[in-house]
Amino acid sequence: QSTVCEKIMELLGQNEVDRRQRKVLILSQDSFYKVLTAEQQAKALKGQYNFDHPDAFDNDLMHTTLKNIVEGKTVEVPTYDFVTHSRLAETTVVYPADVVLFEGILVFYNQDIRDMFHLRLFVDTDSDVRLSRRVLRDMKRGRDLEQILSQYTTFVKPAFEEFCLPTKKYADVIIPRGVDNMVAINLIVQHIQDILNGDICKWQRGAVNGHGRTYKRPFPDQTESGSVLAAGKRSHLESSSRPH
Repeated sequence: QSTVCEKIMELLGQNEVDRRQRKVLILSQDSFYKVLTAEQQAKALKGQYNFDHPDAFDNDLMHTTLKNIVEGKTVEVPTYDFVTHSRLAETTVVYPADVVLFEGILVFYNQDIRDMFHLRLFVDTDSDVRLSRRVLRDMKRGRDLEQILSQYTTFVKPAFEEFCLPTKKYADVIIPRGVDNMVAINLIVQHIQDILNGDICKWQRGAVNGHGRTYKRPFPDQTESGSVLAAGKRSHLESSSRPH
C-alpha cells in the first residue's frame, strides 16, 4: 500500500513539493504502533511479538490525529523506529493538506477510524510478492532470514487472514496487482486532481446509523461540492492492502 501511495504522490508531482506546501500527504498507520513494555520489546527483538494484530496500534491517538488533520490543524505524528521497536522522542510535523492518503494493513478494522474516510482503497497484491517485499524490507532493518520467515508464518499470515482480508468488504475500490496496475492508479490520480482543481468540491455527508456517523461517498461523483468532514476543505482518500 505504501508503494501505491508513493506512486500516486509521484504522478501528482507532490513528492517534489516542500512538505509545508503539499496539497496531498501520506500518513502511515505504522506511525501509531503502541509503546511497548520491556517484556514486549524483548519479544519483539526476537521476532515473537505480533505487530499485525489490531491491539498493536494506538487507535485513540490515531483517531485524534486524523480528526485534527481534518480540522486543518498542524499535528505532530509519532516517529517509530522499526530496528529497536520503539517510539522515538522526535516527532514528525504534518501540515494541513487538501487530500490525505492514510495507508496501513488494518486501517479498515476500527469502525470509528474507518468511517472517517471518503474513499476506501484496497490494494490486492499476490502473496508471493508480499512475502518477497517483506523479506527485503526486514533484512534492511537488520533481521535474519530465519526470523523473518518464522514471524511471517507465525504472526503475519494468520493475522492477514483473520484481521486484514475480511476488511476488504469495506473497500469502495479494489486495486489488483498493486503498483503494477497503472490503469487503476491513473484513475485515482485523476480523481485527486479533480478534487484539487475544484471539479469535486463538495462531499456528501453519509447517513447516521446505529453505529454512528459515516462519511462514505460515491466514486466518482462530480455533482456535489464541499467537504464531508466540514472543517476546511480537507479530503481523505485511504489505502489499505495486504502487508508487504
